[in-house]
Amino acid sequence: MLQDLNCMGTSDEGDIGLCGKILTVLSLIVVACTFPFSLFFCLKVVAEYERAVIFRLGRITPGGAQGPGIFFVLPCIDVYSKIDLRTVSFDVPPQEVLTKDSVTVTVDAVVYFRIYNATISVTNVSDAQASTRLLAQTTLRNMIGSKNLSEIFGDRETISNTMQMILDEATDPWGVKVERVEVKDIRLPTQLQRAMAAEAEASREARAKVIAANGEREAARSLKEASEVMSESPSALQLRYLQTLNTISAEKNSTIIFPVPIDMVNRFLPS
Repeated sequence: MLQDLNCMGTSDEGDIGLCGKILTVLSLIVVACTFPFSLFFCLKVVAEYERAVIFRLGRITPGGAQGPGIFFVLPCIDVYSKIDLRTVSFDVPPQEVLTKDSVTVTVDAVVYFRIYNATISVTNVSDAQASTRLLAQTTLRNMIGSKNLSEIFGDRETISNTMQMILDEATDPWGVKVERVEVKDIRLPTQLQRAMAAEAEASREARAKVIAANGEREAARSLKEASEVMSESPSALQLRYLQTLNTISAEKNSTIIFPVPIDMVNRFLPS
């Protein structure tokens, strides 16, 4: 497809007609007559990361984009455009969008792209960077509008990858390559934030109550098992009783009244 576009933009490049040839000869005569001062106007330099697209009498010169290095332009009949091939990033302005489940959110993103074909970026679109910016805003709104709120928060990476593929496919005829898209921030209305915070707090309290209830159940089960063991051995119950008295006496230095075990009292009762 790119080869077809290049052929469309550069077909019949050398056929400028008789009038064009005459103007070219006149331009060369002017350059020769004003030499060497004309070199300051005819010699141009583009950097390693730039390309120059030259139009001679409205047609792209043979060979397509020029650079990097020095190239020659003829005064009056040549017009050139410098194209930067480096990766450029821009912020998509915050977009207020209504999600699929009727929640208003504000979303912004950042897009990284570069121009990979200088010729078609000049011939196929008036301003490749501005067009890419506007397309990114529209695509972001469409993507967020087709998702539920939970999907937006849970599938942010999927949204970024899908948006990158859509933008890359749409900007390919412009000579633009979209390399990366990142959703930066998702902001909710204040009332919705409070409602979600209250819901999360209620959910945490419910989980805490469930955990406490499970703990009490396990403690009751352990006490039941301990009581069954002690009921099988009276001496174990007596030892536990004495251990409890020892613990109480160690914690507080005070007088403690405690009941005497019934088995000790039974010895002094008449039979």
